[in-house]
Amino acid sequence: MNEITVADLSALPAPVVIDVREPFEYADGHIAGVTHIPLGELVQRVGEVPRQGPVYLVCAVGGRSAQAAAFLADQGVDAVNVSGGMTSWRQAGLPIERKA
Repeated sequence: MNEITVADLSALPAPVVIDVREPFEYADGHIAGVTHIPLGELVQRVGEVPRQGPVYLVCAVGGRSAQAAAFLADQGVDAVNVSGGMTSWRQAGLPIERKA
């Protein structure tokens, strides 16, 4: 599975990021500009996932996003797991948005 660190993700100019956490986790803080698709809705909402270029998946620590990346890779998406998830993002002091 392809993975990227939060430092490398934050250095990309305009990455396509999907946050697969639950709504309450997302509302508590997320990366600006992400698309929110909870893991439990991904199968039904797979049509919303871009097919061109890499798509970066993030969750709290990397487990759910790894599942999402594996599923999307099976669907032909260039899916990349964000290792360490939002926990690592916060620990790195990267910006967080808190609007729902």
